[in-house]
Amino acid sequence: MRKTELLIPAGSLEVLKTAVIYGADAVYIGGEAFGLRAKAKNFTTEDIREGISFAHEKGVKVYITANILAHNDDLPGVEEYFKELKEINPDALIISDPGVFAIAKRIIPDMELHISTQANNTNYGTYLFWHQLGAKRVVSARELSLAEIKEIRSRIPENMEIESFIHGAMCMSYSGRCLLSNYMTGKDANQGACTHPCRWKYSIVEEKRPGEYMPVYENERGTYIFNSKDLCMIEYIPEMMEAGIDSFKIEGRMKTALYVATVARTYRKAIDDYNKDPEIYQANMDWYRSEIGKCTYRQFTTGFYFGKADSSAQIYDNNTYVKNYTYLGTVERLDERGFALIEQKNKFSIGETIEVMKPDGRNLEAVVKAIYNDEGMVQESAPHSRQILYVDLDVEMEQYDILRRSEV
Repeated sequence: MRKTELLIPAGSLEVLKTAVIYGADAVYIGGEAFGLRAKAKNFTTEDIREGISFAHEKGVKVYITANILAHNDDLPGVEEYFKELKEINPDALIISDPGVFAIAKRIIPDMELHISTQANNTNYGTYLFWHQLGAKRVVSARELSLAEIKEIRSRIPENMEIESFIHGAMCMSYSGRCLLSNYMTGKDANQGACTHPCRWKYSIVEEKRPGEYMPVYENERGTYIFNSKDLCMIEYIPEMMEAGIDSFKIEGRMKTALYVATVARTYRKAIDDYNKDPEIYQANMDWYRSEIGKCTYRQFTTGFYFGKADSSAQIYDNNTYVKNYTYLGTVERLDERGFALIEQKNKFSIGETIEVMKPDGRNLEAVVKAIYNDEGMVQESAPHSRQILYVDLDVEMEQYDILRRSEV
């Protein structure tokens, strides 16, 4: 059995640290340019340096995305960007465009290069092509079944790595190459500016009756004809490992620290349990299912892994997330009183019962005893987002604990 990497997304320095603490073997991030999440907070050069230093201290790798489909005007900027990255020295770059790949090979010849899923990697010939050019790893297209991935594994060199998505949002376009956003808003999904029109509500209009909107599906809210469910393979860790996948990738560079911590911690435990003893993995399945349901999601599917997806992989009546828990904040440090310093994310009040989520898998129920602002004044509640607060709970807390509230 190949050693399996758990690869976690991070859209900010805060989330990178959360991913590292909650179980990532590697983290992938975007710089301020040439990644496919322009709306993410992304990382400044200094953030990247600090993030890499923090991760490396914990034995965790950092990969940087540069996976846009580049136009002519992008290439000079790519050259300058890669010169900066040469000095920063991440563990790998994730690239989809052959022109960008060529620039990376020329400017950073010793850099490990991974080929993004955007490059439509659907067969072993494509893997061999990229291997011959010097790629270390190829991310499989999400349209592949586990049987196809297993065949690819049997036909490529042993030292070439396969990375595959194991959890997160699915795209309605082939390997993420979507033109809907371009046509409808002028913002190019393949340049990182997707407006997600696949999640919008659609109706039809008869040519001679403008303004009369008729639902495509029998539902008063219209229908969400492109809205896919989220991938979740927590119940199929053995099948993913047996296919010969080297890296299990979580989708979500736009997600909160709570989402990243929840998913990372759950998959970390599932992978470790299975490696320890498959019977332990099966015995803990209810815990995995329960925990993974505590992050926001759009209902779950196994995607294409067990064959072609059918109509059950779509959601037709809404585009809303299931949200069972609300993120309140992450403990940055404890003061001399043992109170937790947090940057508040959502409203909570004195007397509320909340949950303290710990990296080791424990969830502790806690009552909010007191809330103080950064000037030491007592507050009955914390209504203002991003306010710096000191929180007194009736349980012991540690740095990187996450505070969350059940909504069910």
